[in-house]
Amino acid sequence: MEYEKPLTFHETGIPGLILIDLAVHGDSRGWFKENWQREKMLKLGLPDFCPVQNNVSYNVDRGVTRGIHAEPWDKFISIGDGSIFGVWVDLRPGETYGKMFTCTLDPSKAIFVPRGVGNAYQALEDNTVYTYLVNAHWSAERKSEYTFVNLTDPTLAIKWPIPLEESIRSEADLHHPFLQDATPMEPLHVLVTGANGQLGRALQQLAKERGFSNWDFFDASHLDITNPAALETIDWDGYSTIINAAAYTAVDKAETPEGRLAAWKVNVCGVANLARIATEHRLALVHISSDYVFDGRQVLHTEDEPFSPLGVYGQTKAAADAIVATVPRHFICRTSWVVGDGKNFVRTMAQLAERCKSPEDEPSHLDHVTVVNDQIGRLTFADELARVIVHLLGMGEEPVAGATYDPLRNCVHAPWGTYNVTCDGKEMSWADIARAIFAHLGASEEDVVGVASEKYFHWGTYGYDNYGNKTAPASPRPQHSTLALAKLEATGFKPKDALQALADYLGKDQFANV
Repeated sequence: MEYEKPLTFHETGIPGLILIDLAVHGDSRGWFKENWQREKMLKLGLPDFCPVQNNVSYNVDRGVTRGIHAEPWDKFISIGDGSIFGVWVDLRPGETYGKMFTCTLDPSKAIFVPRGVGNAYQALEDNTVYTYLVNAHWSAERKSEYTFVNLTDPTLAIKWPIPLEESIRSEADLHHPFLQDATPMEPLHVLVTGANGQLGRALQQLAKERGFSNWDFFDASHLDITNPAALETIDWDGYSTIINAAAYTAVDKAETPEGRLAAWKVNVCGVANLARIATEHRLALVHISSDYVFDGRQVLHTEDEPFSPLGVYGQTKAAADAIVATVPRHFICRTSWVVGDGKNFVRTMAQLAERCKSPEDEPSHLDHVTVVNDQIGRLTFADELARVIVHLLGMGEEPVAGATYDPLRNCVHAPWGTYNVTCDGKEMSWADIARAIFAHLGASEEDVVGVASEKYFHWGTYGYDNYGNKTAPASPRPQHSTLALAKLEATGFKPKDALQALADYLGKDQFANV
């Protein structure tokens, strides 16, 4: 054993498997070491894996051999006395499946083993003490989640210092499958709330296209995020990420007494529940924010602009952003003017365009529609927002610039934080967008009449929409909703042009006979 080495980390060739030189101080009395020193180790790049249990394996005889076992948690292995020959095999699905690393550990070395990397060792001395920290409590029920490989696997061809026929092994270890027949460790799952909303549906479609079989989708009827007891029924140890696509989005109704209660319950209390879960279980939390957190006085909004919400909906979204920002692993995707599969502005304008095109003697005919012309921003299509989320999480098709590898999730990701997410292109008013829709569908752009917000909306009173339906008191809107996209683009993602995305959306079969 070598004394007085500096604390040093070494890559091993297996992603997330980190070999560590420990500083051991010794004299005639014996030795001392800081076996686990969180602050120093985090500075050197060890993930904050939050151990909750310390286990000790005492090996009486030289030649005791254990493994190869991959377990559903992360572990930090060190030696209390004696020495071992260690073997680690990546049993996670992916390019490095089956990759092996071996080395000798004594009290001056430790190793961090991420979830899904198989572990085996052989005691090289009598009375060897092998210790390890884990970040989940062991239970017999979770034994079914283990993955095993036989110690004699011919593909790995491990060069054991003590021949296996001379070693001491358990009966179970003699009968584990070879690598070619082993079951890879199931990847951690992604939980998506709000599955039936515009974004939730877009995420479902993207997951289907990309083959994300480990994504679990919940709507409000199956998972009420405002109910802490419902969230406690989830086995969060099986998840790496929460994508919160659930939200109260009735902007105008939020100005009513009952709407205000509902908006705060879902958008703030529900988000606070998810933030607590994500922090406690070391999960990534993806949250969707809104341009409504700003008053719209600035022409272009950056991610670090202070909050200045005008109405109740914006207040709830700003409060949620502040809560999510306390979660160590988080993405806040701030967006605006979302259009997807569901009731939205584009669908409404498409229906009105058809009524304007209809013969004048038909009861449904409209001479014109009035649309606000002094609110400026960009559309965000739900499928584009879904694509950004996948990109930031490191699961997209485009490489992530400035990516960080996360051993706890076994993937790269963009730097945590807040990102503006909209389509790209020139800023437009709602009236400009309506005219583009009319033109695309063969209606006259002149049938769209622009009107100022103060004339269109009935501030504090009940008004009527283009169909003559009575509406709730209008919530104040930000005049300028354009979000700066430089931070998102710096990650390597190029947002689609809004007008091109609009044309693609209108070209879908659903608009063949609006």
